[in-house]
Amino acid sequence: MRARLNNGQWYCWVGERGGIIVGNVWASLIEKMPNPLVEPEEHVYITNFFVTDEARGAGNGTRILAAALAWCAERGIHGAILWPTARGRPLYERLGFSAKGEVMQKLFAPIQH
Repeated sequence: MRARLNNGQWYCWVGERGGIIVGNVWASLIEKMPNPLVEPEEHVYITNFFVTDEARGAGNGTRILAAALAWCAERGIHGAILWPTARGRPLYERLGFSAKGEVMQKLFAPIQH
């Protein structure tokens, strides 16, 4: 994934405890089809979100995902999509995602310039 991280397509956030990575989340930018409307031009696909068993229940997953979502909001991303596991759904719902069948999405308010 190193080459993909360096080309601006993929991004990764990690959580650490005692200098050891205890979790991560990956995000890939999806460019929207250009159109004449003034609106955000990117979506993001959230994937491979994982926290070790030992680090679960202490807010580590929430902090990792919240950092990624804050970056999305600051960048002006239109929305985030993901395919959750049953175990992960409550966390995603707490952070503003809603279900559309098997897919969950979170829409961000556009940044006013």
